[in-house]
Amino acid sequence: MVLTRDDMLRLALMSSENRAASALARAYPGGVTAFVREMNLKAIALDMLQTSFVDGTGLSSDNVSTAEDLVKMVRSAYQYSLIREFTTAPAHEVETMAGRNMQFRNSNGLVKNPAWEIGLSKTGYISEAGRCLVMQAMIAARPVVIVLLDSLGRQSRLGDANRIKKWLESHFGRKSLG
Repeated sequence: MVLTRDDMLRLALMSSENRAASALARAYPGGVTAFVREMNLKAIALDMLQTSFVDGTGLSSDNVSTAEDLVKMVRSAYQYSLIREFTTAPAHEVETMAGRNMQFRNSNGLVKNPAWEIGLSKTGYISEAGRCLVMQAMIAARPVVIVLLDSLGRQSRLGDANRIKKWLESHFGRKSLG
């Protein structure tokens, strides 16, 4: 399949399409090695001192980070309109060279929920880290970054996010946090 970089980035961010992420890393000037080096340099620039990357897909258990560092990454990524757009789109369709349309869906079902105002979202899964979710959302009229690591079940990260939202709204009201 041949896709544009735009489509590959969208699929990697929106639906956690690892083949697209891998292709982007391979096509980066200097290849995967340069891509991973740049990821690590960006992490250092963001003061993500407990983070280290070894691949561009996130599939290696040798990639490590902390919840605190992931908050820094989410806040930085939120500054990019393309990342916000791609990570919160509910779905995207691409056409193959054979003329067939393939539909991809966002791996975070909350982006379709009208009760949520999500500004950025990314899911992940490997057996060592479990099911993970990072997102920025407006809750009680304030931007909140949620980092959920090692959720138990397939849907529990979404349930946990809903419970966090409900708790924040009930304790801090819809107008202000703090």
